[in-house]
Amino acid sequence: MFFRLLRLILVLMLAVSAQPSFDAMAQAIGQGSAQLIADQQKVVQDLAAKTDGLEKKVADDAEDDAALVDVRLQLEDLSRAALNSALAFRSRLADINNRIEVLGPPPAQGQPQEPAIVTNERGALAAEKAEINAVIASAQNLSIRINSLIDKIGVMRSDLFRNFLAKRYELTDALSPQAFSDAHDQFTGLYKAVSSWLIFAFKFKLQAVLAAALMALGLAAVLLVGGRRLFGRIFEPDPSIEEPSYLSRLSVAFWSTLLPSAALSVFLASTVFFFNYYNVLRGDIGVFLNALLAVIAVVFCVNRLTNAALEPRLPNWRLIPVETGPARWLVRLTTAMAVVIGFNNFLSVVNDKMGSPLSLTIARSFVATIIVGVILILMALLKPFRARDGTWRPWPAWLRVTAVALGLFTIAAALLGYIGLALFVSLQVVVTGTVLVTAYIGFLSARAIGEEGGFADTSAGRWLTANSSYDETALDQLGLVVSIAINLMIVLVFLPLILLMWGFQPGDIQAWAYKLATGVTIGSVTISFTGILSGIVVFVIGYFLTRWFQGWLDGSVMARGRVDAGVRNSIRLAVGYAGVAIAGLVGVSAAGIDLSNLALVAGALSLGIGFGLQNVVSNFVSGLILLAERPFKVGDWIVAGDTTGTVKKISVRATEIETFQRQSVILPNSTLINNAVGNWTHRNKLGRVDIKVGVAYGSDVKRVHALLLEIARSHPLVLKNPEPFVLFANFGGAALEFEIRVFLADILNGNIVQNDIRFAIFDEFNSEHIEIPSTPRAVVETTKPEAWPIDDDKMEADFAEKEQAEAEAAVEKARLAKSRRKGSKPDPD
Repeated sequence: MFFRLLRLILVLMLAVSAQPSFDAMAQAIGQGSAQLIADQQKVVQDLAAKTDGLEKKVADDAEDDAALVDVRLQLEDLSRAALNSALAFRSRLADINNRIEVLGPPPAQGQPQEPAIVTNERGALAAEKAEINAVIASAQNLSIRINSLIDKIGVMRSDLFRNFLAKRYELTDALSPQAFSDAHDQFTGLYKAVSSWLIFAFKFKLQAVLAAALMALGLAAVLLVGGRRLFGRIFEPDPSIEEPSYLSRLSVAFWSTLLPSAALSVFLASTVFFFNYYNVLRGDIGVFLNALLAVIAVVFCVNRLTNAALEPRLPNWRLIPVETGPARWLVRLTTAMAVVIGFNNFLSVVNDKMGSPLSLTIARSFVATIIVGVILILMALLKPFRARDGTWRPWPAWLRVTAVALGLFTIAAALLGYIGLALFVSLQVVVTGTVLVTAYIGFLSARAIGEEGGFADTSAGRWLTANSSYDETALDQLGLVVSIAINLMIVLVFLPLILLMWGFQPGDIQAWAYKLATGVTIGSVTISFTGILSGIVVFVIGYFLTRWFQGWLDGSVMARGRVDAGVRNSIRLAVGYAGVAIAGLVGVSAAGIDLSNLALVAGALSLGIGFGLQNVVSNFVSGLILLAERPFKVGDWIVAGDTTGTVKKISVRATEIETFQRQSVILPNSTLINNAVGNWTHRNKLGRVDIKVGVAYGSDVKRVHALLLEIARSHPLVLKNPEPFVLFANFGGAALEFEIRVFLADILNGNIVQNDIRFAIFDEFNSEHIEIPSTPRAVVETTKPEAWPIDDDKMEADFAEKEQAEAEAAVEKARLAKSRRKGSKPDPD
């Protein structure tokens, strides 16, 4: 209640202090809103009037598929305009709702009355909102009506297509003698029309005809000559190669079909364009010429495809391993089938333009479909393969059965009077089959290029290998990109052609392309493939611009300024991370993704990042601190715990250190931030090296001191300032201990200096007969103790044996003494 009274007081103060300006502003806003409402009402009325006209046109052109497609495109434009008219009030409605929320609800009964100005303001806003809602409702109703008409057109077109295929004609009139008479009359009329145009053109438009023909021929010559010079190696098989790879055969077959066909199509289209530009063609001749050129393009494409896949002249370049004779027959039959279908379509255009009778159209289509069915059966009955024993083998069973079934179906449909169905099947066999086979060869080529080592075997890959520094890995990655590009090109080129062959109109493809470009709505999410592609392109451009700027800044600016290598690395990394981040943000924005929507996702993930990824975040922040604070840089000699080595790379997550044993140690950045790190080359490379040496007691210590100081001063890498110093360090247990302390300009040369000084000390001491004692090692002799007896019986036996031996010795001694006494008498003479 207190806050409500406070808000009421503030409103009263504002109304009293600024009532004149408030009224003027409200009047201006009201006039602007009224003008907007009036404008959008007029827009909705105009759209409704156009919708009425198109609805009438739908009823009038119910049998014309192309006209219905054109009406559908116009209705889709009107639907988008109606939705845009409704969206025009979005900002104004938001302002009205905000102001109504600020004013708050009217006071309830029994509460103090609000000022009249507030009541009037609320009423004006409510009235304006009601008018806006009425216009929006009209626009939405109109959009619903338009969408219903679009759905109705779709149903009508489906019915037309089904009726065309299911309609049955009587063949009695089509095969009667009257049909031949009608055909003669039609050819006579066509001859007169073409001859009269030729006479007119040569009499009055000769210069224009010659100019158009010369320009078209010049463009054709440029395409032929330039194409052969640029792509000759790609789409022309090399007869000197005896065993070309499968990828080479696929590439030659695909590009030898696509590039010449595209060149011929451009030539034919330029011919028609220049003829129309110089006003050479009249209405009927232009229609005939367009139909004839389309037939020529289709026949040429079919012939090129069959020649590329079967290659009658070069058996080693064939995609299908058939014999030469059957290959020639297959090329002839396929080309004949394309000629029949193409000539039939050309005659259908002539029939429509000249108003020929229906019987002639039925007869023409009947003959064409019968011929196509017979050709399909003949192709199926060919035996293109030769076995090892010399016998001929037919096609695989599934392919042979399919071709025969299509041929018989076409002939049966024509004989039963279903000419539309038979003609449709014949057209799909020739044109759609050609498109699908070409696209399939292209997909196989793309897959072969994308395989490991596939791109390196192509002519482009060999040229890059010879003229660039790409290694095998880079070529494989480039081959993958080329493979994706080829697949995308095949889809973009051949999918519309297949759709056109299956009864869709160019307007259908245009409408689908527009939907893909503007976005496909799935629920509340709108996916725009063009936006996504634009975002990817923008990111790729930003990425390469960042890499280029990094290289330029490092190689041209900092290198010339002789900036320290570590500083250059830090700046280069910072610029790279910032550039990639900016490119990513710009790419996301270009893709049409609202970054504000990602705030919810980021908020939801923040808790998980805080707990599950805290080490990663810690290392990331530590990496940024290392790059900004620079306690060490690339090239520094650091000591981190048990790791000693040279810094090779500082990333945002970890730092790479290379030890002096050439071992790469990856340390997390948080470890280097939280623990003590020694840096031998932090501010400069100046450092001190200590070398210890001992001499024997009794040596002349002053002479030793002088010799050591002279050795230290004589080394070229030892600095004179600070000068070397020799310390009499200690009276050791086995030697008099000295320590040499020298300063070096580059501490990285410490091992070299220590090595040289030790060699010099050894030589000088030998020449001066100064002994370098070694610590003696005490020799300890060990005696093996007697084993403690463990068997009492054995001990007693040994004792008894010893006593017996002593007794025997005593007996023997007594015997010897007695014998000596007997021997003391003289010998007899």
